[in-house]
Amino acid sequence: MCLAIPGKVLSISGDDPLTRMGRIDFSGVVKSASLAYVPEVVVGDYVIVHVGFALSKVDEAEAQKVFEYLKQMGELGELEEKSP
Repeated sequence: MCLAIPGKVLSISGDDPLTRMGRIDFSGVVKSASLAYVPEVVVGDYVIVHVGFALSKVDEAEAQKVFEYLKQMGELGELEEKSP
C-alpha cells in the first residue's frame, strides 16, 4: 500500500511553478519532491507527499501526530532508502 507522508519544506528551488522542487524533511529523512501542486507553499510549511509530489499543505500539529503514529507502528524506517 502507498501512503502519503507529511514533511517539512527545508528549501525550494526553481522559479517556474510547474518545475519547482522542495527538499522535504520526513522526521530526519530528507528527500526531494515536486511542489507543482502546491504553489503557495513556502520554506517552513508542512506538506503531504505521495510518490514524489507534494499534494497539499498540512499544519505542523497534524504532521507531528502522523509521525508519532508511524513511529509507534515502526514504519518510519520505510522512509529511508534501502541499500542493495
